Amino acid sequence: MIALTHAMVLAAGLGTRMRPLTDNRPKPLLELDDRSLLDHALDRLQAAGVGQAVVNAHWFGDQIEAAMARRADPRIILQKEDTLLETGGGVTMALPNLGDGPFAVVNGDAFWLDGPTPALKRLSAAFEPAEMDALLLMVRTTQVEGAVGKGDFLIDPIGRMRRPKEREIAPYLYAGVQILSPALFADAPTGAFSLNRLYDRAIENGRLYGLVHDGVWFHLSTPEDLEQAETTLRAGLARALF
Repeated sequence: MIALTHAMVLAAGLGTRMRPLTDNRPKPLLELDDRSLLDHALDRLQAAGVGQAVVNAHWFGDQIEAAMARRADPRIILQKEDTLLETGGGVTMALPNLGDGPFAVVNGDAFWLDGPTPALKRLSAAFEPAEMDALLLMVRTTQVEGAVGKGDFLIDPIGRMRRPKEREIAPYLYAGVQILSPALFADAPTGAFSLNRLYDRAIENGRLYGLVHDGVWFHLSTPEDLEQAETTLRAGLARALF
């Protein structure tokens, strides 16, 4: 169990599958339920007790900067990336502003409804630094609308994760919310790289874990996904259940 004090929101991506909506704005500034996806993510972190957050920006970074200015929260640090550093490179660059202990990383396009206990509080309660380098929030592929491929990970009875083997279907999909230990970034590459490289090393060491979400998660990859999510929220069906 940890006290969650620092976090990062990944908001620098190009959002290519969400085009044409992202032809003139970054994906995290698309709106759902009358609020930008980025604001939803920052609201969740604030509610979880996070005191300082880093938001990275690249694609239409000036718009991300303007959105942060509207929040007028000095605890949010904007990290401008002249070149796209991908997920791993972006977090590595932010490490000096993410404290000395485990911290949360939330995708700028992640949107979920909590179950009985907020997901970020569940993650922080379940994180054990002595055993884990990363704890990822996962959703069951059977509960996801849209294409999920062969899934992302399999989870054993104590929560450790591994990749699917050839011709194996994984029943879980990464939800874009996680807690990472600074130890995960020991000897990390420089420049642009995916966090998946560090996940694979953590898997080899038995230190990549997953926690299954007990609320509703929305797969927001295409404009159709966004429209479907808006329709579901406006109908009130998801909130009636959670």
